[in-house]
Amino acid sequence: MAGSKSVVIAALIANGAIAVLKFLGFLVTGSPAMLSEVYHSISDTGNQVFLLIGLRYGEREATRSHPFGYGKAQFFYSFLVSVMLFGIAGWESAKHGYNALTHHGGAVTTTVSRFGFTFPGVWVNYAVLLSAVAFESYAFTKAYKEMQSQIKENDWSGLREAFRRTSDTTTLTALTEDTVALAGLVLALVGIFLTQQTGNPVYDAAAALLIGLLLMVFAVALALENKRLLLGESISKTDENQLREVVRNWEGVDSLVEFRSVYFGPRQVLVTADVEFEQDLETEELEGKIADIVAALKETNSDVKKAYVEPQNGPAGDGESSASGSGGPSPSGGDGPPSGGGA
Repeated sequence: MAGSKSVVIAALIANGAIAVLKFLGFLVTGSPAMLSEVYHSISDTGNQVFLLIGLRYGEREATRSHPFGYGKAQFFYSFLVSVMLFGIAGWESAKHGYNALTHHGGAVTTTVSRFGFTFPGVWVNYAVLLSAVAFESYAFTKAYKEMQSQIKENDWSGLREAFRRTSDTTTLTALTEDTVALAGLVLALVGIFLTQQTGNPVYDAAAALLIGLLLMVFAVALALENKRLLLGESISKTDENQLREVVRNWEGVDSLVEFRSVYFGPRQVLVTADVEFEQDLETEELEGKIADIVAALKETNSDVKKAYVEPQNGPAGDGESSASGSGGPSPSGGDGPPSGGGA
């Protein structure tokens, strides 16, 4: 969690400064591509604010009304970022670029006089965009290192698998945002340069349109990734099978009736297992095996924070036992979070 927060704070500072510089560059030159980059950086700055809110909210302690905590707040705010900020910024950028194309708009090259020197205003855009590349490269490197550490920890094949399987949507959003930001900066630089060299404003306008489309494509991709977690996705089939084997092979277990898993926060998994134990187990022995299985599940997969093992046959063969020893919610309905083996 600390790694995610440092990634977001670094991006917030960088994007805020870049947004101001880009806006100044647009005021000097009137470049459509530069205005698209202004929308982009404002979007990125807003992203970080929402992600920080999600991180802060997700750290709240579990309550009676939210017995598994508030970890899913990060999924919600990341989804909000993708829809409201990436989408809005992308739409505005694309619309502005389209209007510039259809009305033959483009970079307006003006001269700037400062301290006795006169130079083309377009060089302001170059200075701003190249500075932004440096800032964004720093933010990208920080987010990339954090994602690489998760890839190594989970033994994923690479970024593609991490994008599909990670539950750390905060780092995922920051990395995606930084990638799109660098791509947008390159497009803006190319568009402005070609317009300067040819005198044809279509290149600048086309760059603005492409930046907007790029933002909207990644907005949809991020929204879909966050949707799967908001709807309660289980862990991967490979990881789930590994946990199933832990239960099936435990001494005293006859069969695993049903097994479920779901993310209730970034890197926070809830596991429930309905298990048939050997009929001749005494109550204390049965409870001890349940506690051992819960501990083994958490040890096997560090993302498992809560585990509930429910015996389907009591020691006397009288049906499902009411005392699972799994850390389920208190039947008294108290104000505290669930306690016991699943906490």
